[in-house]
Amino acid sequence: MARLPETDGTGEIAERIRERRGGTLRPLDRMLLHSPQLADGWNSLLGAVRQRIALPADIRELVILRIAVLNRAAYEWTAHEPEARRAGLDDTQLAAVRAENAAEHPELDARHRRVIAYTDAMTRDVHVPEGLFDALRADFSDRELVELTATVAAYNMVSRFLVALDVQPSEP
Repeated sequence: MARLPETDGTGEIAERIRERRGGTLRPLDRMLLHSPQLADGWNSLLGAVRQRIALPADIRELVILRIAVLNRAAYEWTAHEPEARRAGLDDTQLAAVRAENAAEHPELDARHRRVIAYTDAMTRDVHVPEGLFDALRADFSDRELVELTATVAAYNMVSRFLVALDVQPSEP
């Protein structure tokens, strides 16, 4: 059970979140709505990361799932595994994302391994080695590199919020 009760999810901001989510609020949203202005900004930022950037969906979901593993954010994995599958990641790749040595896992292609290494560096160490960043230049445009970096940063924020407040996925 979460450390705080869920909100009832009423008001204009809750309606904007519902609109982005296809009509429903998730436990994360109901927790954020304790601070409506924070929830509104969060919705805008994460809406952009999820729906309005050029970064390919498989890369975005790979990043999100890796962060879920690194930060032990079960909610995040549960919420994004179906999205990752829709983006083309298969059982073997998902298992590789869970591995300690995911950045070296042969089931992932070289581009995915570099993205995992970048995600790991940003999440574990904050500092990204210059050689790793330079290697990503062959895979992504400057815009995509900014979006990749923002996605890693944003989902580290999400996972830390979820874990600290012990927010759990809804029961089916």
